[in-house]
Formats: sequence, structure tokens, C-alpha cells
Amino acid sequence: MTPDDRIYAYSAVLMGSPILLKLFEHNESLASRVFRLIKLQENTFTVNRSHSDIMAINHAAGRDAVTVSAPVFDLISRAKVVSCLPDSSFNFTIGPLVKRWKIGFSGSSVPDAQDLQTLLALTDPEDVILDEQNRSVFLLKAGMEIDLGAIAKGYIADIVRDFLQEQQVENALINLGGNVQTLGTSAEGAWGIGLKKPFSEPDALIGVIHVTGKSVVTSGIYERYFELAGRCYHHILDPKTGYPLDNELLSVTIISDDSIDGDIYTTLLYGMGVEKSLKYLQQHPHIEAIFVTRDRQVICSSQRQFRFTPLDGSYRTLSY
Repeated sequence: MTPDDRIYAYSAVLMGSPILLKLFEHNESLASRVFRLIKLQENTFTVNRSHSDIMAINHAAGRDAVTVSAPVFDLISRAKVVSCLPDSSFNFTIGPLVKRWKIGFSGSSVPDAQDLQTLLALTDPEDVILDEQNRSVFLLKAGMEIDLGAIAKGYIADIVRDFLQEQQVENALINLGGNVQTLGTSAEGAWGIGLKKPFSEPDALIGVIHVTGKSVVTSGIYERYFELAGRCYHHILDPKTGYPLDNELLSVTIISDDSIDGDIYTTLLYGMGVEKSLKYLQQHPHIEAIFVTRDRQVICSSQRQFRFTPLDGSYRTLSY
């Protein structure tokens, strides 16, 4: 490819987010098939409407096991494994807490302490009983709700990547509203993915992340939040306390092969904080990360799988 090669961009609004597909050919038919594929997956995994495979499980909580398709069972199984890791900040049974806080939706408010204790009793991932032989899911307690929102976008992004590869597409980008999955390169070489400046204008960037054939997933406290009495309440909840996680971080970005890993590790590492995360990453070289801290530092891991170009001089960039 040369810098003159044209990129064709296709967009839609799905999963409550603007979806962007970039291709190096004019192919509306392929773009439509991609968007239909995303819509099909959204209908399967959503908890934002009354009917879906996940809502069928939630409606039967405390009463019946529900048989689900193999993809749904596999994703739930993976979510349970991650949720049950020691001190994990990832918890796919956090649905009752998410619905009570309503962060990012109308009616958001701070629950009282008694409310939180009652809801926390419904968020033990060990209370999700999986029967592999029958491919069924049973929520042990009435009122439990699983929520795959923290993992489903990555899963869907990887499905889109695999579909595009099956269609012999070598170079492309799909952005599922924060989950960016790339194939190959852009016309200029590596794809450039913007790292947003927290609590600023939508197009304000701290820098650009350059990747080739990698996923880039960012989770930040500035994405969904509300303020009350001078305090910011964001959507990344601590499954141990029920309150938003409170540490030195504003955002975590994960660079990996698979976008589902990006979903998982943005949450896990956000809960660990910078120091523990950097030690953890030394033992998991397939994952790389960029941390943006409250004291205006951009902390990058080894940069074996990406390159970061800073754009905002008010942030100090460090590499480990």
C-alpha cells in the first residue's frame, strides 16, 4: 500500500455506541454484513432490553437453570474464571449494583450503605452454577444478574476480525466504541489510535498509539460518571465494596492480540493500580498497557507491541 491508498469508512450506531469500520475497498455489502453480525451478537448478550439469552438467565435466577448456546456458555465460563481470580476487580455478577447506581443513565444516585450490602450479597460469582454437559447456567439466588458488558464488546470485536479474515480482508479497522481491533496496517503503516485526554473535549488527545494487527482497548473513569457534593462517581465499580474504584488511575489501555483480553485486563489492572500492574505485566508478556494517572503521567509498559507518540506536553510520559 502507498499513502495514496484510499480508506473507506462505514459507520452505524449499535450497542449504544458509534461503530466505525475502515476498509481499503468500497464494499457496502461487506460493511452491511459486518453490522448485521454485530447486531446479532448484541441481541444475544445485551442486558439493556427484556429479551436476550443473558436476560433469560437473569429472569430465572434462584428458580431454574437455563440452557444456552455454545458461544454464550463459553463466554460466561470465561467471565466466571476471571471473576473468581484472587482479588479480581472483574465481576460478571455485578449486574444488581450497576442497575442500582445507574451511572451513565438517567436517575443515577449514590446508594445508601444498607442497599449496597444487600446487593453485594447477590454478586458472588461462585453462585453461578455452570453445567458443561447440559450447557446450562443457574444463578443460585433470586435477584442475581449477570452482566457481560465488561467483556462482550471485546468478544464481538474479535468475531468481526475473524469474519473479515475469512473474507480475505488483510487490512482493516473496527472500532466498537472504545474497543479497537486492527488487521494489518493502514496506508501510512501502523494504525494510529488516539489516547483520549480525560475530562476534556471528545477530540482532545494525550497522544497516539501505533499498532499493527493488534487490539487497543481503553477504559477510563471519564467515560461514564456523575458528580455529587464535589465527588466524582464513575462506572468502574469495586466488586468488594460496591463503590467506584478509587486509586491513582484515570484510564487503562490494553494492547493485545485479542480484544477480549483488552476488556478483561483493563478491569483487572485498573483494580491493581500502577505498581502491581507493572509487576504483573512482566509475567504476562502477551499483554501491554498504558496507564494515565491523576498526577498527569502516562506510564507505558515495554512497547514491544506498540509505539506511543505523546501530543500533550502537560503530561509526562514514562516507559518501563
